[in-house]
Amino acid sequence: MQAARISELKKALKEKSHNDLLKITLRMAKFKKENKELLTYLLFEAADEEQYIHMIKEEISSGFASITASSFYLIKKSIRKTLRQTKTAIRYSQQKPTEVELLLHFVEELQTLHPSYRRSKVLRNLRQGQLNRIQKIIDGLHEDLQYDYQIELENVLADG
Repeated sequence: MQAARISELKKALKEKSHNDLLKITLRMAKFKKENKELLTYLLFEAADEEQYIHMIKEEISSGFASITASSFYLIKKSIRKTLRQTKTAIRYSQQKPTEVELLLHFVEELQTLHPSYRRSKVLRNLRQGQLNRIQKIIDGLHEDLQYDYQIELENVLADG
């Protein structure tokens, strides 16, 4: 089955009644976990972005706290899982300041990891990739936000 283009879907949805739209939305939420998570964000968390950021930061911290330090393989696997979850939360929000804050928090948590991320080339490269991504996003923000986030980024770099 070939998926319809967004413009075709938009036209078809405009023609549906309120009850039909409700049924379609609930069916989509039942079909896939990501759809349900996105719907949860849009309905309950999008109105208070600060609370959403705080909640995701706690999830990142708990992800790092639950890392088993028995081998670097397991450490890398756990860190990648936490980063994947962080990027999913960022994708739901679609706001650049949220993305910067969550990625900065991820890098801060990575820097406090024991054993140190410096002992693994993969983790050093992962950290550097996230720092590059943060810098690129900061460059596209409003001047006031650029200044604030640039200071935070410099503090992270100084600690790392």
